This record gives sequence, structure tokens and C-alpha cells, in this order.
Amino acid sequence: MAVPKRKTSKARRDKRRTHKKHTAPNLTTCPDCGEAMQPHRACPSCGAYRGRTVVEPEE
Repeated sequence: MAVPKRKTSKARRDKRRTHKKHTAPNLTTCPDCGEAMQPHRACPSCGAYRGRTVVEPEE
């Protein structure tokens, strides 16, 4: 069984993890109400998607 001879340093460990960061979601504006929303999803404030109401808006 392979066992490491030396402890992995914090710098080497963190260099390996540099690509595991989270990114903020992309936001667009709703053409109906102007609120921020994620693209290709129904607007959470007015419930519209592609010009028609598909979901009842939450109170």
C-alpha cells in the first residue's frame, strides 16, 4: 500500500485546491418586472417565463 513519506505542506495542498472555488450565479433582469433572476428560469417575483406567466408568484 502506498503511503506518503512526507507531510503535504499547506502551500502544496492549497495550490491543488485553487480550482475548487464557487462562483456567483449569473443574473439577468426580468423583462416583465425588472427584478434580478437567473437565466432560463421562471422569475421568482412575478412568475413569468418567455413572456407568459407559468408560476403563481409567491407572496
